[in-house]
This record gives sequence, C-alpha cells and structure tokens, in this order.
Amino acid sequence: MTDEGHGMGRLTGKIAFISGTGAGIGRAAAQVFAAEGATVFGCDINPGADAETVALVEKAGGVMRSLAPVDLSTPEGAKEWIEAGVEAFGGIDILYNNASALRNGPFATMPAEDWYFTIKNELDIPYFCTQAAWPHLITRGGGAVLNVASVAAVRGAPFMPMVPHGAAKGGVLAMSMHMCAAGAEHGIRVNTVAPGMIHTSATAPFLDDPDGPRAALEARIPVGRIGRPEDIARVAAFLCSDEAAFVNGANLMVDGGDSAMAG
Repeated sequence: MTDEGHGMGRLTGKIAFISGTGAGIGRAAAQVFAAEGATVFGCDINPGADAETVALVEKAGGVMRSLAPVDLSTPEGAKEWIEAGVEAFGGIDILYNNASALRNGPFATMPAEDWYFTIKNELDIPYFCTQAAWPHLITRGGGAVLNVASVAAVRGAPFMPMVPHGAAKGGVLAMSMHMCAAGAEHGIRVNTVAPGMIHTSATAPFLDDPDGPRAALEARIPVGRIGRPEDIARVAAFLCSDEAAFVNGANLMVDGGDSAMAG
C-alpha cells in the first residue's frame, strides 16, 4: 500500500512530471506525490495501465493527467511529453525521470542489440527528458530533477548478469553530477536515487521464483526484506521537495543497507 491520502503537503503547489507511471515505482510515485499535494503529469508506453494510475490518484483526491502511449527514448517523444504537460498545467517544477527498460544476459554472449536497447531506454530517456524540460525549469526560476541510478551503478551483482544495466545506470549517475553543475546558475537541483532490489511486476517473476535467490538476498540486507515501490517513492518526494533545498548532486542509496555490507 502507498501513502495516498496521508501526505504531509510537502509538494503543495508543485507541478511534478513523473515518467513511467503505468506500474511499479512510477505508479507509487504518482500516488505519493499527489498525496503530498503535487499536481502530477505522468506518461507511459501502456495507455491502459497508465489510465489505471490516473484513476487511482483521482479516487484518492489527487490531481493527475498523463500522456500515453509515448516513446521517451527519442528527442521528439521526450519533447512531446514535456510540452503536453506544460500546456496542461502551465509549467514544471519537478522532473522525476523514473521510466526505463532493460535487457540483461550473460556478458560473453549478449547481442549488441540488447546493449543498445538498454542504453537507449535507461540513459537516453533521462537525458532527452531533462533536456526538453530544461528551458521550462529555467522559466520557472528553478526546480528539481530526480534521476534514477541503481545499486548496480556502483557494485557488481554475482546473482544476475547485468553489465548493460550497470553501465547505463553508472552513466546516469555521472550525467546527474554534470547536470547539477549545469543547473547551478538557474536554481535547478539535480539528484539521483539508487534503488536496491525492489519487488515490482517486472521483478516479480525473478523474486517470486521458489528456486530463485530471494532468500539469499534478504538475508544479506540489514533491514531483512526486499524493497517496495513506496520505499523509493517516499524518498523521491522528499528529494523533490523544498525540504531538500540544500541537497544537490547527491546519490541516495535506498536499498535497506545492502550496499553498505561487505562481500
């Protein structure tokens, strides 16, 4: 369950663009941000799933509109999303680059197209969306950009081959620091959140496999469980709020302490 209807109002008056709101962390973020008082503009490649998110937000008393389907991995698609939201709500204060897609597999035999697919959908998307939103954030007098890195950006994963994912998210991490420098004169803060293993519809087949590594993963996480979408969404809401006004260029691990453990 998410915190919809129980927010503290930390995003009241903010217009928040959240990508990939059709399911998982994006859906949880739309609900949490709306509960915190934000007007949400989402998007997804799946119109039906995205419509469900809008309905959930509105049922809880929030305000949300969305654009679906849209392909954010092209400059044209990213600009279409940003311009549609600005037209709908008059501006943008927050850009949460949540959307992504990936293909992992054994490094030695991975087809080149899987590498390019992952880079396109995990590194290009936040680049193009932030570039499209940049002039609108400047017009607004500043704002907050939140990109999604990963624990895989800073450490290897012996339980699953993920070279493309780790490389793409490492790129997001580096890109975000340079975006932070670029945004300084405009009052634009840029941070990253780095999720650990989160239980979503995408990861469920892997995590719910009785022969899979879930038990071993949970055993090494100090809080003793796999993450939930709202664990990330709540942190995202804080980082995008004025309460985090002095948090800039940071990468916050949200993994239950997994990355702090040796071995």
